[in-house]
Amino acid sequence: MASRCWRWWGLSAWPRTRLPPAGSTPSFRHHFSTQEKTPQICVVGSGPAGFYTAQHLLKHPQAHVDIYEKQPVPFGLVRFGVAPDHPEVKSYGAEDHRALEIPGEELPGVFSARAFVGWYNGLPENQELEPDLSCDTAVILGQGNVALDVARILLTPPEHLERTDITKAALGVLRQSRVKTVWLVGRRGPLQVAFTIKELREMIQLPGARPILDPADFLGLQDKIKEVPRPRKRLTELLFRTATEKPGPEEAVRQASASRAWGLRFFRSPQQVLPSPDGRRAAGVRLAVTRLEGVDEATRAVPTGDIEDLPCGLVLSSIGYKSRPVDPSVPFDSKLGVIPNVEGRVMDVPGLYCSGWVKRGPTGVIATTMTDSFLTGQMLLQDLKAGLLPSGPRPGYAAIQALLSSRGVQPVSFSDWEKLDAEEVARGQGTGKPREKLVDPQEMLRLLGH
Repeated sequence: MASRCWRWWGLSAWPRTRLPPAGSTPSFRHHFSTQEKTPQICVVGSGPAGFYTAQHLLKHPQAHVDIYEKQPVPFGLVRFGVAPDHPEVKSYGAEDHRALEIPGEELPGVFSARAFVGWYNGLPENQELEPDLSCDTAVILGQGNVALDVARILLTPPEHLERTDITKAALGVLRQSRVKTVWLVGRRGPLQVAFTIKELREMIQLPGARPILDPADFLGLQDKIKEVPRPRKRLTELLFRTATEKPGPEEAVRQASASRAWGLRFFRSPQQVLPSPDGRRAAGVRLAVTRLEGVDEATRAVPTGDIEDLPCGLVLSSIGYKSRPVDPSVPFDSKLGVIPNVEGRVMDVPGLYCSGWVKRGPTGVIATTMTDSFLTGQMLLQDLKAGLLPSGPRPGYAAIQALLSSRGVQPVSFSDWEKLDAEEVARGQGTGKPREKLVDPQEMLRLLGH
């Protein structure tokens, strides 16, 4: 190679390749090979962490970077994890969700928020989800931005979603939805919610919906609000005003005419998903009433002994994301959901690096991932310059190409993706959408002639 370059490969027949399964942001950086003049670097996963790491690695004047992805399309959860009405927000990325670990979570009508988001965003593995929205009430367990995203999609008038890139199938289901009330349940109180003020403000002003907040949850909070950092202070003040102040005339009219509602239930911890009388689906959630102990970061919710049941027909778990172990040869901390590392260098495995949520855990937004990925890339380049990485000629992509060929696997290239991208945009133009996402990998491959 005379100059730096990169290639992207979607491995659409991934189960047959037996390569490490890439996540979108639970991705890890694998330095496959270096040559004295042309370092060949492999990046597994084409989410934000993958692309940002590759971007930094290309600062090396002659680096050759190959990016691998298990899906036939790139960009990971930037494509599949963002609410369609929030195209400017790119903040999710992990391959799995945290289990509730309570009785009844296996009942029909119980889904992870991650799977639900993947369903309406066109993630192929979630297209068989088929959520039943014929119920009156939905409960979301969690009070973060993902929980608000899901609540907003459930309650937004479908005509407001028509010009987004939400999938055609999801929009059809939402048009038939009978969900009128959505509760977002959290173990702790107003000072501990994990969503941000922008998302809260949008929910408060959501067309056709009104907020339900219990003023009793905010008793004695005014003095505490003064002591918290400014972003948290502004957020809590907005919650406080919404819960305790009488709305102005215009807002009162809007809320009175609203046919849907959403509310925050604080100091509640899920204990069991309750079955319907015939035992065939979810019919409610049993919640333990909690109180707070400790201060600041040490604040935790403990049960008071009181129990209440919240009827519903749909339960969505939004209590956190987690990464998966990628391969037996790669160290993995199952408790923390991360690859043990020092500044991105995987411990005890020279030449292997990690970035994104699999490096630091499921926290932060895309700006955090960008900074984090640049640091990982910087460490790799430093080690390369210092001669700490395996040296000598190695095959790099040629070895992967031979492996795929021997197994009859034809990868999807970035130029292939550009053809799929053009097809999606063309399909969307007819209905005024930015794109109509292709959701069937087999259809994608047929369109490419694979």
